[in-house]
Amino acid sequence: MKHLTIKQKEESAHETMKGNFGYKNVMAAPRLQKIVLNVGTGTAIKKDKNKNDAIAERLAKISGQKPSTRGAKQSVASFKTRKGDPIGIVTTLRGKRMYAFWEKLINVALPRTKDFRGISRNSVDNIGNLSIGIKEHTIFPETADEDIRDVFGLSVTIVCTAKNKKEGTAFFELLGIPFKKEEKKK
Repeated sequence: MKHLTIKQKEESAHETMKGNFGYKNVMAAPRLQKIVLNVGTGTAIKKDKNKNDAIAERLAKISGQKPSTRGAKQSVASFKTRKGDPIGIVTTLRGKRMYAFWEKLINVALPRTKDFRGISRNSVDNIGNLSIGIKEHTIFPETADEDIRDVFGLSVTIVCTAKNKKEGTAFFELLGIPFKKEEKKK
């Protein structure tokens, strides 16, 4: 069986969904827009000044592009944060980098996850976007095992042009997202 690229899968998904959802035009069918990688560092910067730099460096290796630091929107006394304190790192992938990351996520990273049984269908929100929480960044091949001091988690949000949850789930299923098998109710 020939391995299809994500672009080819996307085109065949358009044809399949055109029949299922009654699209009259190819532009009405869902397509990928962007992939957003987000790491919340929280107040760890207070303890270790270099932690944000280390996380940003590793996220740059994983995504292939330099991430940006996000500051707190408001001061919260109980979390000991001030407005503007760095509390997260974000990178947005589009175009070729997005497709390259997609291939790596589906074919390499997710299968390396411990006890991976599939992604819940509830991960698709009401407007058709998919959000995946990854507990350990070490599932990506770019992270060398010998220089890992602290493991961090990240969230991956895959944004598409689907109009609702049903369309989004069908689209991601056709693109090869490994969803959990639905158990039959007795």
